[in-house]
Amino acid sequence: MSSTFGHAFRIHTYGESHGGAVGVIIDGCPPRIPINREIIQAALDRRRPGQSDIVTPRKEADEAEILSGIQDGVTLGTPIAISVKNTDQRPGAYDEMAAKYRPSHADYTYDAKYGIRALSGGGRASARETIGRVAAAAIALQVLKQQYPALEILAWVKSIQHLVADVDPATVTAADIEGNIVRTGDPVMAPAMIDHIKAIRSEGNSVGGVIECVIRNCPAGLGEPIFDKLEADLAKAMLSIPATKGFEIGSGFAGTQLTGREHNDPFVMENGRVRTASNRSGGIQGGISNGEDIFFRIAFKPTATIMTNQQTVTSEGENTELQGKGRHDACVLPRAVPIVEAMATLVLVDHLLRQRTLHAPTAE
Repeated sequence: MSSTFGHAFRIHTYGESHGGAVGVIIDGCPPRIPINREIIQAALDRRRPGQSDIVTPRKEADEAEILSGIQDGVTLGTPIAISVKNTDQRPGAYDEMAAKYRPSHADYTYDAKYGIRALSGGGRASARETIGRVAAAAIALQVLKQQYPALEILAWVKSIQHLVADVDPATVTAADIEGNIVRTGDPVMAPAMIDHIKAIRSEGNSVGGVIECVIRNCPAGLGEPIFDKLEADLAKAMLSIPATKGFEIGSGFAGTQLTGREHNDPFVMENGRVRTASNRSGGIQGGISNGEDIFFRIAFKPTATIMTNQQTVTSEGENTELQGKGRHDACVLPRAVPIVEAMATLVLVDHLLRQRTLHAPTAE
């Protein structure tokens, strides 16, 4: 199983949803980077379950335990291991799923690939696996901020099913996003989104939507053509998040309705710096960042587990029905916002370190 992400800054996540613990091993983090543990815990707190009345009620403190790689608050340059214990396990809620495949889950495909699967909570296919990613990104962000203190990575809920927020990527702030439990930057639309999620959940159903993300003050020159283009790695990172079904950057699919004259971003000089008059490229050209805001969107499907009867089959190939059980989000988007930010952070720090290697002096 491929559980490793990155090249220069590599992470390897481990653990199952209802196992003893989940976590991450980070390799390639530079030495002598001051690390604030509170930043790691704050990132995990944004992702954890039970944080509001529109997310799963599973109660987990998600307290990070740093096992290696950091001494007296400073990175050693050696592998960093972070572990988070699973304390609110209820495997009994999944007894029926041991013999029945949950529709649109990974139950059948894991069986088809490995001939065995974790029966409780989806195992590695659960969004609980993303704890390791978020913890690693909290380290990565502190590496990035040392080099580029003005860099910002912000994600927000753009839409919940048919409800669309009005958010300006150029001006939205972290306070705007965290000012409501649905994590949209539009305070006017937030109440309607919250009410819609609650109504859908009361029906035993689920909804999806779109998350947008902006990366501000990213330096020009990051990206590794041809196959490791910056937008290609961002796409892979985003589509590795559970429940994602689509990715577009800049003008995205809407750009197909424009001509080249309409779509091109003219270059201009501004305060001695090369800029673009528009940003339909989404901050990346030729697979390399151009210094403009990087802007992209990710589509999330409705949560697969719903509390109504669905047609399915057993592991023995018999037709049957299954009603969802356990504790699940009726809409994953509010808790997916910090995961999107985390994956964007991991891509950026990896490309920053690869760029440093590219320009490192050679011995004569």
